[in-house]
Amino acid sequence: MRCECKTRVNNIRRGSPHHHQITQIRCDSCQLRERVNRMLSRLPLTCFRQAVPHMRPTAASMGYQTNVVQRGVNRTTQPALHRETQTPPVLGGRMFSQQKALPRFPVPPLEQTLGKYIQQLKPLVAPEQLEQTKKIVADFLKPNGDGERLQRALLQNAKKKDNWLADWWLDAAYLTFRCPVVVNVSPGIVLPRQDFDSIDGQVEFAAKLITGVLDYGYKITTQQLKVDMQGGQPMCMDQYHKILAACRIPGAKKDRFVTYPPYQVNSPRHIIVAHNNHFFAMEVLDEEKKPFCLSTIHRLLKDIMNDSRTPGVPLGVMTTEHRDTWSHVYNNLCHDPTNQQSIDKISKGLFLVCLDQPTQVQGHSFLDNIAREALYGGGVGSNSGNRWFDKTLQLMIRPDGGLGATYEHSTAEGPPIISLVDSTLDYITHMTESVNKTPEDNHADFEKLKFNIDDSTLRHIDEAARNLDKLGSDISISIVPFTFYGKEYIKKHKLSPDAFVQMALQLTFFKIQGITTATYESGSLRMFQYGRTETIRSCSVDSQAFVEAMLNPNCKHSERAALLRKAIQAHKKYTSEAMTGKGIDRHLLGLKLQSIELGEKLPALFKDPAYSKSLHFRLSTSQVPSKHDFTMCFGPVVPDGYGICYNPHKNHINFSVSTFNTCAATNSEQFAKELHESFFAMKETLDNTPPPAKL
Repeated sequence: MRCECKTRVNNIRRGSPHHHQITQIRCDSCQLRERVNRMLSRLPLTCFRQAVPHMRPTAASMGYQTNVVQRGVNRTTQPALHRETQTPPVLGGRMFSQQKALPRFPVPPLEQTLGKYIQQLKPLVAPEQLEQTKKIVADFLKPNGDGERLQRALLQNAKKKDNWLADWWLDAAYLTFRCPVVVNVSPGIVLPRQDFDSIDGQVEFAAKLITGVLDYGYKITTQQLKVDMQGGQPMCMDQYHKILAACRIPGAKKDRFVTYPPYQVNSPRHIIVAHNNHFFAMEVLDEEKKPFCLSTIHRLLKDIMNDSRTPGVPLGVMTTEHRDTWSHVYNNLCHDPTNQQSIDKISKGLFLVCLDQPTQVQGHSFLDNIAREALYGGGVGSNSGNRWFDKTLQLMIRPDGGLGATYEHSTAEGPPIISLVDSTLDYITHMTESVNKTPEDNHADFEKLKFNIDDSTLRHIDEAARNLDKLGSDISISIVPFTFYGKEYIKKHKLSPDAFVQMALQLTFFKIQGITTATYESGSLRMFQYGRTETIRSCSVDSQAFVEAMLNPNCKHSERAALLRKAIQAHKKYTSEAMTGKGIDRHLLGLKLQSIELGEKLPALFKDPAYSKSLHFRLSTSQVPSKHDFTMCFGPVVPDGYGICYNPHKNHINFSVSTFNTCAATNSEQFAKELHESFFAMKETLDNTPPPAKL
């Protein structure tokens, strides 16, 4: 007997329920393809969320899913995979050449984690609270106590999976998170302003941008990308094949993430283009999956602009709503076959290009306005209706040269997205092809996506617009490049640029608030299979000593410099430990979730006020370096906090600072100004101190 691919086989198996139970003949290669198509999706988040839902993970919550929406019902066509089937989508390519050699994510020793936990609490809580917490920790560590039992269960769990945390993290940090994805989850990226100031320039650059992304997508599909390295160690490349043809799907109480890999039959060949709140499915690949030429893409974009001169209903603003509300509207929309087909097209699109209108909010700089539009669309009066925030990758181009991006965070951290955008801008820089060349692909076409929107949906859109404008008026974003020195100066003093910036943030926060605070910095765990992030805790006993010295007028420059170097060394040490599986936050989270899964009463350790305080990250920070002059931005993770992203370059450092206006204690512009002063003060200290003697 023969497989559909004409290979002679003996084994016969049944098709899935969604193929009507037709008996199918499958060779080993085709069976491998089907197993690969059910590959497990591993999606943690860069920022820890305190509220962990009291629910147990289910098999359906763990699958790498290719989903079909049928009459408002979310149907999963692929089941969850077990550990042994977590394989790269295509075997043998360069991008995944090191995947099988990566170690599993470890479970650290319990005593080690809790010892570090106590140490991290010292600058955060009062001495009497610390003593109380020590007693709670000692009780947790008793023989046959809660800690020992949960650690044993966690170790057993880790034996069954390549990454024991990934499924829990996906649920707790992303899919069950019910607040809007804008501001709270999805970062925005402010890209360099381009040299055009017209609609023609906008369309031409958009065509080049699309061509560049398709070039990078081809490298992902064919696995031409080099394996990312960190300290000489290969890193997990799993995130790269989840940034294109991927989408988040709203659900009641829990969302789903879907992807449509290029190695599947009938994989997507279109992108989504948004203009004037209308959505179009535009073909960009031919039947052999080869990209259309630049002039063809340019012609299609011009035709789309001409076909959407009048603004449409801003349905896209619904993707900024509370997830349960959006799920309700989404399912109602999908009861209509036309709506279902259009939404399915959006979900399957390779990525989304937003051809935006030029807007400028008074009192904000050009870059600040681009940040607002990248983060949440700028409001319904701006371009929020011209978005679909569930889409993994969105690129936005304005006629005035404004350029930005946003990505739904379930799939990846910043580095894969930044790599794609860096590569795309390089591609455009070296592009020789002209948009004026006669189009070669006359059969290429686009489809205007139609929606039948009833009165109930219109009321929900109106409410979503009001909610978004309220959120937009609450968020304050400042893009504040520090241009007086950069990482070259810091390295000249043999200091880590990242740790140096973190100490500047500690100093700035203390100057404004008069206290220390729990600080989150994103640290990569991609040296492990399906690894995502661990918390680097920047606030330490050593950082506190440095800050106090900087604010003590009687302290000499030499003393301050010594304490700065000590604090930086402590930060480097903790960073190394966190990124090699010896951090504390993911382990403590695992123990807590293990207790919930077992249906036990939550141990006192996780009810302790000190534990809650250690997770109240008033400083949520991330370093996102890039080749080009980018600035990423995101919202604070607590109401009285700051969201800070930075990108160190040779002679300058890009910063974004965000706060909520409803909190009188925080102000993004004030923090940015004080941060600059901190950099000047730290430079003065180093310039007035002889370099440390060589041993």
